[in-house]
Amino acid sequence: MKLIIMTKPTFFVEEDKILATLFEEGMDNLHLCKPGAEPVYSERLLTLLPEDYMGRITVHEHFYLKQEFRLRGIHLDSPQTPVPKGYRGNYSITCHSVDELKEAKKRASYVFLDTPIEELEVLGGHHQIDKKVYSSANINMGNMNTVKELGFGGVVICEDLWSQFDIHSQQDYKSLLLHFSKLRKAVG
Repeated sequence: MKLIIMTKPTFFVEEDKILATLFEEGMDNLHLCKPGAEPVYSERLLTLLPEDYMGRITVHEHFYLKQEFRLRGIHLDSPQTPVPKGYRGNYSITCHSVDELKEAKKRASYVFLDTPIEELEVLGGHHQIDKKVYSSANINMGNMNTVKELGFGGVVICEDLWSQFDIHSQQDYKSLLLHFSKLRKAVG
């Protein structure tokens, strides 16, 4: 299974250092998702990261950043969101139902299925769940095995990782790095 880390929805002071360290520790795919943020803040964050990591970042908004920073790709937050005119390259899509999933898999490099974990077990036998489908339904260490058993190609981790670090009071992010290491081992 593949592991995608999604950024915290808000920017914070030590974010660039933490992200750079996660890349050093083996993070392969980061989704830069800052809903509603001004593009200048995403630009600033990207300029603070080593250039070597740009090819491992997918952006959720401000798609021009893909070209400007030579990022991995773009992410569409809905199957109804059109791919930008003239765009060529990798892209992924978030789906909220199996019906959306069928069409999105035909077009996208991979898709997120954002369905509650309770519903994932019901979908498990469905032929649409495969290596191209990543579960983004509040995945954590406690439900990782269920997702593996259902045949997903990967997981999208956000809150489970970022809850290990309090952006308002902590400076030491060793517990976040330790948790990331556990997540990497859990996905295999």
